[in-house]
Amino acid sequence: MITLTIDSTGLARSRFVVSPLHEAVNTLMSSGLTSRTGPYAWVSRTRRVLRRERLELLAGLALDKDGGYLPDFLSPHPTGPAPEVAEQLAAVRATPPERVLGELLTVRHGRPEAGLLGRPLPEVVERTLERGATYFAHRAADELGRYWELALAPYWPDARAVIDAEIDRRGRFLARHGTGALINSLAPQLSWAKGRIELESRFTVTLPARMVLLMPTLVTRRIHVILDPIDGVHRAPTLMYPVTDRRAARPEPSPALAQLLGPTRADLLTALVDPATTAALADRHFLSAGTVSYHLGVLHRSGLVSRVRSGREVLYRRTPRGEELAEARP
Repeated sequence: MITLTIDSTGLARSRFVVSPLHEAVNTLMSSGLTSRTGPYAWVSRTRRVLRRERLELLAGLALDKDGGYLPDFLSPHPTGPAPEVAEQLAAVRATPPERVLGELLTVRHGRPEAGLLGRPLPEVVERTLERGATYFAHRAADELGRYWELALAPYWPDARAVIDAEIDRRGRFLARHGTGALINSLAPQLSWAKGRIELESRFTVTLPARMVLLMPTLVTRRIHVILDPIDGVHRAPTLMYPVTDRRAARPEPSPALAQLLGPTRADLLTALVDPATTAALADRHFLSAGTVSYHLGVLHRSGLVSRVRSGREVLYRRTPRGEELAEARP
């Protein structure tokens, strides 16, 4: 059982946050990832990028079984409600050496008193650490940036829309029922009563909390608490909980655009607010990759979309002409 003691002032300080790097790092966990089918099937494919792009340090830190620990400096504590990826990667690079070393010691030895298992550091992790903790942090940030760009960035606009819709929905619940009721509504394993937040867990931790951050996630199916493993730092605990209502408003093409291009091509053109792959668009629109490829080909030959290679993937984006057409409203 994880128990956080928190008073009314701490509850009043508690707030929602969105963290792109937390979503990226969560895909390095061994289990609990979201479904392999449907619009979020991309989550289960993210770790293929580690092997394909030879991101050896991240692959060495990734968990292959339950019970281990991933260094928290890889997913920095959000300083605002929704930090950008570049800001978070800069924070990874700037991690103090003592924190890098302390968290890698936690990887190796675990926290037996809390039920957290240790594991040997893989050779690539040891070898990288021999060049110094600062070098380790910089290389981790470089690999995370590459991993984000190839594995998650194409899907993030849609994912962010769903997360924002979740926060809006929970915010309305909070306004009507209060923070305590909100916490009790997040997951069956979580409860708040009499100044204590309790989460059913295989870990055993009790600590005071001056506030709690609430972080919705699309990547995992399990709720968990992110606690600082470094003594004396006292970062706010983070409750990361799975989004259950994954619907979000998607841009809809105008009737005129649908009549001009046909409903499927109009829908795809309107959806390309940010660059995306054929596979990503197929997942979002519940179409086969072949169908999407055909319609993108028509849009490309018409000068409405362009394509650019990123690693082994091809990203489609709207051209200025496509932007003008997609954004036009009667």
